[in-house]
Amino acid sequence: MGRPLAGLAAALTAAALLASGCGAGSGASSPTVSSPQTSTTPSGVAPGPGPSAGAGEPSRSWSPAASPAAADPPVASFDPAAHAVFTGYTSPDRQLTITSKATPKGFTRAPSGSGMDRYLNAQISWTGCGDFQCGTVAVPLDWDRPDGQAITLKMKKKAAASASKGTLFINPGGPGVSGQDMLADFDTGSFPGYDVIAWDPRGSGQSTPVTCGTPAQTDAFYNLNTSPATQSQWNAAIAGNKAFADQCRASSGVLLDHISTIDTARDLDYLRSRVGDPRLNYLGISYGTFIGATYAELYPGRTGRMVLDSAVNITDNDSVTQVMGFDKAYRAFAQWCAQNQPSCGMGSSADEVIGRTTAFLNRMGRTPLMVGSRPLTQNLAATGLAYFLYSGAESYRYLAGALQWAMVRGDGRYLLQAADVLNGRDPRTGQWDASAFAFPAILCADSADDGLSGARSQWATDQKDAPILGKAFGVGLVCVYWTARPAAQLRITAKGAAPVVVLGVTGDPATPYQQAQWMAGQMSSAVLVTWRGAGHSAWELGNSCLRRSVTGYLNDGAVPRNGLTC
Repeated sequence: MGRPLAGLAAALTAAALLASGCGAGSGASSPTVSSPQTSTTPSGVAPGPGPSAGAGEPSRSWSPAASPAAADPPVASFDPAAHAVFTGYTSPDRQLTITSKATPKGFTRAPSGSGMDRYLNAQISWTGCGDFQCGTVAVPLDWDRPDGQAITLKMKKKAAASASKGTLFINPGGPGVSGQDMLADFDTGSFPGYDVIAWDPRGSGQSTPVTCGTPAQTDAFYNLNTSPATQSQWNAAIAGNKAFADQCRASSGVLLDHISTIDTARDLDYLRSRVGDPRLNYLGISYGTFIGATYAELYPGRTGRMVLDSAVNITDNDSVTQVMGFDKAYRAFAQWCAQNQPSCGMGSSADEVIGRTTAFLNRMGRTPLMVGSRPLTQNLAATGLAYFLYSGAESYRYLAGALQWAMVRGDGRYLLQAADVLNGRDPRTGQWDASAFAFPAILCADSADDGLSGARSQWATDQKDAPILGKAFGVGLVCVYWTARPAAQLRITAKGAAPVVVLGVTGDPATPYQQAQWMAGQMSSAVLVTWRGAGHSAWELGNSCLRRSVTGYLNDGAVPRNGLTC
């Protein structure tokens, strides 16, 4: 799921035709790219080894036993002391003295009443909107202070095709990608007995959104040279990240202090209670797996049938990172390219393709390629390249075409447009959607850090471990200078939860397969299902074996065999 190619379709088809040597009559079509979003990597505690592929117990069926006690209040107060919390980071360089009284769109009055009763007596307001129903509900900005400021959540529902057995909540990841947008293309027909609800988590989409600077200020932030080589370049990168963090605080105010995934999990439990379900049935992709895992940790007794697809890292094991996943995925593309000569036109061996690519990216670091008045920087070129890797082999020829236009013709328009779509910028209007701001806000709320020195050290490690893209992806500074403290860093085990099905893709660029193994190993009731393929989102891209494991569990409670490989 995620952003479709939309306005890129015709342009990328033209780029692909250049790479493939096809003419206009070839019937070429634009790719469908699934889940173009980058996931956060929250901190936790190192797990034991994950389940090995091909092993495990036979499949079994799971149905809920007695319902949770009716007296159990939804969104009970969150007590970090009740959970194992990792405390190894201090985030020393965050700008915590910067404040703002801004009131973002969607700030609203709390429902009438007092305390939590305000919300327990309220219901989702549903109205028809085309083929769906659109819903609105208020939730507290701070769940531990229900008499205080309220914010707005927006959602969409597709009613069950048959007699409803309850609700299936879905989330596409991000963090910060609109769930409502996901529902438009989601295969609800595979789950005919469910009302399917997708919501925009707090800070994103049409829910109370994080906002930051003007379009010009946001362009300046995303145009930063994030691969600095001199002290003056470091100074510029630091100043740019500080300015962006200041802009977000100035426009979003106290929302930034209540935007973590713990807050979102508590929202989700409230939504579950408002639709009348005793347990949460859920399918989350990428960062959406962190929402689901956090929910299962906070509310194990209310966790129903849960599928977590393309798992993020819920541990503090950083031996396999996201940039390493993209490096691996690009090497697979390079091998394809070398085997598809002369149409790919970038080299007769994978090493030659990689060498030409890294030389191109290094040139962009020294002298960006201008696309009209905009620069294709090293980081933007790498971001555009990464966009295509989300859908695996489906988009190889489009990636080859975009690279040829940039490397051979000196025209970076297609890489820049792809980077825009991934970053949340409309390539046609230059306007930024909420994901461009929600992504860093939620990322920094969830992730503690070691400050500037830690960011420098991590970037050095990235360049060593990911020699193709580690340098071009740049140094991560946005959370270093963020203006809010990180939330509690939970060790997620979800002890006592119903079976949780974790899906992993062996060639996933954004959430490397090992992270699914780690999640399945750390969560006490998890089972691992593996798809041997390439791309991001096993549910969207996987084969019939993989999809049957999902529908069998969500529809019928048939728990897949732990270690099943499709």
